[in-house]
Amino acid sequence: MALVMIMFMLCLLGFSPFSTLASPSSIITVSVFRKFFPSNIANPFYTYNDFIAATKYYPTFGSTGSLDVQKRELAAYFANVKQETGTLQYIREINRNNVYCDTSRGIPCPAGTKAYYGRGPLQLTWNYNYNAAGKAFNMNLLQNPDQVAQNGVLSWRSSLWFWMQNSNCHAAITQNQGFGATIRAINGGECGKGRETQPAQNRINYYKKFCSQLGVSPGGNLGCAKQMIFKVTSY
Repeated sequence: MALVMIMFMLCLLGFSPFSTLASPSSIITVSVFRKFFPSNIANPFYTYNDFIAATKYYPTFGSTGSLDVQKRELAAYFANVKQETGTLQYIREINRNNVYCDTSRGIPCPAGTKAYYGRGPLQLTWNYNYNAAGKAFNMNLLQNPDQVAQNGVLSWRSSLWFWMQNSNCHAAITQNQGFGATIRAINGGECGKGRETQPAQNRINYYKKFCSQLGVSPGGNLGCAKQMIFKVTSY
């Protein structure tokens, strides 16, 4: 009876009692991280240790479901990171002249209408996302969004916050929706065109390569060319 209750509680917490519980560091080792992001390309701002430190805030990231599912989630996350940052080259968005200020939600832009450009591994964008992430971290990112580009752990944490709490990315992989849903969540403008756009195809290619390196099949529903129905949170 006690065993049944334990299994029931695990299910309520989002863990399968038949899962092989792992941690991101047991799958993404330093050597794997460097295969994904060679040190001669990646910006030294993005460190492996900071990534691992950031994952501690989200214990179900890369540890939900079977070992294959865990590997797919990590491959999916890093495939999107690779596309967003040019293999971790860029901390800040290259074009910083775009206006990512939307006050229709009742959230102002005290740092200026052009201050909320992409930063970090998944290029956190828009005033409302900086506001929401700041509240989650007990920080005023709305007033000073560049903190995401100045602190390595915070930078990784912002991307994991978006992946785990502000979009369907985690659920898309762990609930077998497929990699394509993560593309749509992160940059929906690449999807629904009838055929894969080049940026979306880049993400798919990276994902398949990372899955291969981790020894897992990529699963199905990799693209988002016709994907218009999976509900996501705006990026």
